[in-house]
Amino acid sequence: MEHQHEHQHHEMPEMTGHQHDKHHNADHGSDQHMGHAGHDHYAMIADFRKRFYVVLVLTIPILLLSPMIQHWLHWQLSFSGSQYILFVLSSIVFVYGGWPFLTGWFSEMKAKNPGMMTLIGFAITVAYVYSAATVFGLKGMDFFWELATLILIMLLGHWIEMKSVAGASRELELLVQLMPSDAHLVHGEHIMDVKTDTLKENDLILIKPGEKIAADGLVEEGDSYLNESMLTGESAPVQKTKGQKVIAGSVNGNGSLKIRVTHSGKDSYLFKVVDLVRSAQEAKSNTQLLADKAARWLTLIALLAGIATFVVWISLGRDLAFAMERMVTVIVICCPHALGLAVPLVVAKSTSLSAQHGLLIKNRTAFENARKITSIVFDKTGTLTKGKFEVSRIVAGDGQNEDEIIRLAGALESNSEHPIATGITAEATKRKLKLPLASDFKAITGRGVEAIVEQKRIMVVSPGYLEENKVQLPANYNQAGNETVVFVLIDDQMAGFIALADTVRPESADAIATLHENGIKSLLLTGDNKQVAESVSEQLRMDGFFAEVLPHQKLEKIKDLQQKGEFVAMTGDGVNDAPALAQADIGIAVGSGSDIAAETAGIVLVNSNPKDIVKLILFGKATYRKMIQNLSWATGYNVVTIPLAAGVLYDQGILLSPAIGAVLMTVSTVVVAINASLLKVKT
Repeated sequence: MEHQHEHQHHEMPEMTGHQHDKHHNADHGSDQHMGHAGHDHYAMIADFRKRFYVVLVLTIPILLLSPMIQHWLHWQLSFSGSQYILFVLSSIVFVYGGWPFLTGWFSEMKAKNPGMMTLIGFAITVAYVYSAATVFGLKGMDFFWELATLILIMLLGHWIEMKSVAGASRELELLVQLMPSDAHLVHGEHIMDVKTDTLKENDLILIKPGEKIAADGLVEEGDSYLNESMLTGESAPVQKTKGQKVIAGSVNGNGSLKIRVTHSGKDSYLFKVVDLVRSAQEAKSNTQLLADKAARWLTLIALLAGIATFVVWISLGRDLAFAMERMVTVIVICCPHALGLAVPLVVAKSTSLSAQHGLLIKNRTAFENARKITSIVFDKTGTLTKGKFEVSRIVAGDGQNEDEIIRLAGALESNSEHPIATGITAEATKRKLKLPLASDFKAITGRGVEAIVEQKRIMVVSPGYLEENKVQLPANYNQAGNETVVFVLIDDQMAGFIALADTVRPESADAIATLHENGIKSLLLTGDNKQVAESVSEQLRMDGFFAEVLPHQKLEKIKDLQQKGEFVAMTGDGVNDAPALAQADIGIAVGSGSDIAAETAGIVLVNSNPKDIVKLILFGKATYRKMIQNLSWATGYNVVTIPLAAGVLYDQGILLSPAIGAVLMTVSTVVVAINASLLKVKT
């Protein structure tokens, strides 16, 4: 899948465009990393606020000096030259208050991309030029007061709207601020404080109780519980002991840890998350492109409708002032503000929310298409199951006990990295057994291991070895579908057997049940044997399974489903699943830590929790719903208000002034912003 990383220039170039572009200098420390763009954005918000207050102060005398307002209020305030004072005050409002809109209009014209600013700039210029002409001799009624209130409300609208956009981006800044700025570098006997961004691979750092982890790494010394909730959405603290991975930005509990750095600051998991979130916010999806197209059309319609309104009223014999006012109102009301923001606000909100819940969206379109999924294909190991062998039961022969069998088997297996070996040694550790030393260690190819322990010859072997050597199976031997069994022989005598299984995650059953409730089929795809696959599939009540599938065949299975008309999501841990992840309509890579899994996936789940996949689909649906609600509102509002602004109901006494038009436009934008901010991840 391609990553559509075009920059997002929707209808407000001077406002949101540069929010993104400056973010990509990732080689700064955490503060600077965000810094410039964030500060620019807040400086702009402050600028709009200042312009709003200046215009507000000037609008009061403009209103008092306007003949129309005096006529309505039945009072008189007129002195020689009053219209010139009105002209000067209005000129200041036009130039100072209207400056952002006029410069925006100019840059849109230069980019040959007329939009929001073109409409506002055109409307206020027409109003100003016409009103100025009336002061210097043109017959007609000025509308300086409408110009002033129009600019005032536009500034307020922009200010409110920029604050809501900043709110969505701020969640991203919070992610960056998770990185502590300093770290304690262990240098022989000394500990010195250094800046986090100077840390290199293989540095040793000390994390004191309650501090944030400064870099991704492996625990070299110590034992503590870490809170990783902001990174993974997982609320329970996670125990970390020697050799385990830690993620930068997680918060240490009450133990102290020494960490061997595996990634420098800018390669850390957290920065990758931030960059992913950022590029996802910038990437355009189909819905976004639709909104952009609609906004462009609306700009053209606005200009044409405005000019048509002017022509119609003039030809009906109305005066120039009335026709001008109608034209300006139509153009203002038409501003595709709400439309330009309908999707970007939801995008900004959804990507940062997702990141906080351990869902990393690399491809926006894949995320929005999550609502179409009809089948999910799960890789078994590590997704639905824990991905590691655990001892499920120990059966001891005559005169033996369970601890003794594990102790002797553990002595042999402690040298091996094999999943079965690690399962047995983990069980010995759990039972707090001290493992004796083994000598004369030999591997029996494909069949097991043997060694001398405490002067006895101990063997840990597979059922295949018993068959080949005609060794009698124990009388009490039985095997469950998803178990792997090894036998322990002491001096060639059967001592008992150990059954191990890759246990199903407790969350898997709930996840599959929720998928069924939402009408989505779940299928298991595994390289394991049929017996194991069937056992897991039945236990979780899945819709089917494919067993003994080799990596290159996974792709074929996905293709087969697609040819049957299914919209397929594939989840896998990335390495052997890459081709299948790429083939699937939506590839979801699972796997925590810094190795943000397979490039081929459109979405990455930080935790390997199957419940997150369900969360992702439901959140994708909710996000899409919000976008459509916003688009419907933004277009519906224009369909209703444009005819009113043009004066269709003039005979019924309904007429909108430019200021009312501006209020309606601002309200429409605020409705869209509030609706976007109500988006939530169901947990």
